Amino acid sequence: MARPREFDEDEVLRAASELFWSAGYAATTMDAMAAATGLGKGSLYGAFGDKRRLFHRVFDAYCADIVNGVSRQLEGPDDEAFGRLCAHVRAVAASTAADTARRGCLLAKGTAELSEHDADVAARSRQTFQILQEALTVDIQAAQRHGDIDPAADPRRLADLVLAVLRGIEALGKAGTDQEALRAIAETALSVLPRSPDATTPANGQESPLIGPGSSRAPSPHPPSSL
Repeated sequence: MARPREFDEDEVLRAASELFWSAGYAATTMDAMAAATGLGKGSLYGAFGDKRRLFHRVFDAYCADIVNGVSRQLEGPDDEAFGRLCAHVRAVAASTAADTARRGCLLAKGTAELSEHDADVAARSRQTFQILQEALTVDIQAAQRHGDIDPAADPRRLADLVLAVLRGIEALGKAGTDQEALRAIAETALSVLPRSPDATTPANGQESPLIGPGSSRAPSPHPPSSL
């Protein structure tokens, strides 16, 4: 009969994630992983397999967290859709600027380091980006229905543009671009989105003075799951 595990698997995976995130996949040794998790190498191999399989567990969980976080941020009624989009873009810029250690995002780091040689990592990252693009598309379509974004614009192409800007903000932040520059990029990206002539929600996320007091407000920016 197999002995029950005497450790918290979630805690071990969190410690493994921190190490892979900080050091990268190639630079992480199983000796370092054992020290970080408090488990012997034999226990690590027995519970998670080799380093590659352990990374896949960590990477899958990280991607799922990103998808769930962004989906929650962008869900809501049509009349707040443009405000949610603005808040999300600004929040990504703010959280990137706050990353003074310049660790970036494990999704980006893992994809850059491993996707060329690891089909599983390539497929998981591609799937994650597709889900993020779909979440942005749905929010933009909601903003179009409410009249805040030009309904004649292609929502998927706009979502691709926003996703590319967000990934670029993160890459620039990791390279040391300062907070003001990152914020300016976010604001420029929002300013070039095609607005409907009847748009009532300005890009600053506040209600127009022409909207009555009973109208709902766009959500204020909040820290995102790293995109």
